[in-house]
Amino acid sequence: MLIDLTGGTHRASEPPDSRVGRVCGKISPAMIEPEELPEIDSSQVTNLSHADVQTIRAELVRMHQADAETIIAQEVELQQSAAANVKADRFSAHHLSAVGILNAKEASVENGIVGFVQAEKMSAGGYTGAVLAGSAEVQHGMAGFVAGRDVQVNESRTGILLARNLYGNVTTLLDTRGALIVGLVSGLFAGLMLMLGRMLFGRK
Repeated sequence: MLIDLTGGTHRASEPPDSRVGRVCGKISPAMIEPEELPEIDSSQVTNLSHADVQTIRAELVRMHQADAETIIAQEVELQQSAAANVKADRFSAHHLSAVGILNAKEASVENGIVGFVQAEKMSAGGYTGAVLAGSAEVQHGMAGFVAGRDVQVNESRTGILLARNLYGNVTTLLDTRGALIVGLVSGLFAGLMLMLGRMLFGRK
């Protein structure tokens, strides 16, 4: 089964609730309750264009200039689209797509924005808040925090970088050694402040 939600003449299956009507393009406020978004549950393929939905569950999800709150699928492709929470085996995003939280086995982002990603293999291009991956590649972009077993960085900047094996040229505020030093110093400083506080305020 193929569900196609576009601004053309394609129709989704008619839901039993007459208030909802057919889903095509932007959802009219007269069709649904205020601030209520439709949910899509398909066992195969969902193509979404120029539409806003709450939850999508399918094997393959393709989105173009669309928004979704939650996506659960085996494979997800975004083109100029946004999603708050995505869980997928394979994920790819292109052309100014944005994702809040991403959990995937393999993920690739080109010229996009990701808040937090956890993946076995990640290729990030654009702006990424935090990356936790077994194998991570950051190219032509910026990342606030990157942690992984194998990390390759090409023409990118990172805030904090933790890696067992690091490849490429990287400009970073803190690498693995620097982060450990900062952690030790911060812990020591916190301990001293705690002892000083007890000495000053522990007296009667």
